[in-house]
Amino acid sequence: MRSGPRPAPDRARLRERITQWLFLLPALAYLLLFLGYPLIENVLMSFRHYTATTFYTGAAPFVGLRNYAEVLSSDMFREALLTTVLFTAGSLVGQFVLGLAIALFFQRRFPLGVLRSLLLLPWLLPLVVSGTTWRWMLDTDSGIVNRMLRGLHLVSSGIPWLTGTSQALVSVILVNIWVGVPFNTALLYGGLQDIPEHLYEAAKLDGAGPLASFRHVTWPLLRPVAGVVLVLGAVYTLKVLDIVLVVTGGGPADATQTLATRSYALSFQQLDFGRGAALGNVLVLVSLVFALVHLRASRRARYA
Repeated sequence: MRSGPRPAPDRARLRERITQWLFLLPALAYLLLFLGYPLIENVLMSFRHYTATTFYTGAAPFVGLRNYAEVLSSDMFREALLTTVLFTAGSLVGQFVLGLAIALFFQRRFPLGVLRSLLLLPWLLPLVVSGTTWRWMLDTDSGIVNRMLRGLHLVSSGIPWLTGTSQALVSVILVNIWVGVPFNTALLYGGLQDIPEHLYEAAKLDGAGPLASFRHVTWPLLRPVAGVVLVLGAVYTLKVLDIVLVVTGGGPADATQTLATRSYALSFQQLDFGRGAALGNVLVLVSLVFALVHLRASRRARYA
């Protein structure tokens, strides 16, 4: 027997599938053009001796893993790695603690929605603008921070926020905390809103105070969201470049050189694109580990 015409539902499903792919094509084209292609080129460049003269001669000899070996065995890598760990850890702790505190404050039916919106301003501002503003505020001689401290008689002379080797790292951490707190607050506040109110009422009837309610109700239910926030914060902080370059330029004496800024310096200041690409790929791999953790945490939060 000859088969009859295809049923209408099958044709409708086919049209729906084609429509879905047509909507996805622009996003896929964007990802391939602006993310996929540069990433592949960066990987290929890391295996070659690629310098400024390569743009004129076209010669980029294949060196295998030599760029990676030189980068990973250098003192600058170990110093930049330690700075990156300190910068990331300090930023994550500060952003999360302040973000959670503000989210808990807003959870108490805070009436001013405008203030909640204004809180996002540091996150929405271009990082160059934020960095430039903080560089002016932290200036040793004319910065408003030192002027306030001297006015309150807390210090007798200006603190070298940007020129002291120990103070500079603290300064960029504080600036990055200021930038990242709104993001943490927004996600944590959303997680708090999903906690049923009757659980707090039941805890109150059982005699639980604010701290006990947070420990036994808020934190257990907020933990999956908190995990996502911390992992995302780690990924974003690892690739921070603008803030460090604008505020301190990686100085003084390389005190604020992270893996991201060191990769930038190798590529665009020393014009050693091969080693810069190798260090950049190392940073990509580290970020990929956190991204995989983020996907797992997101899945856990979704089904929690």
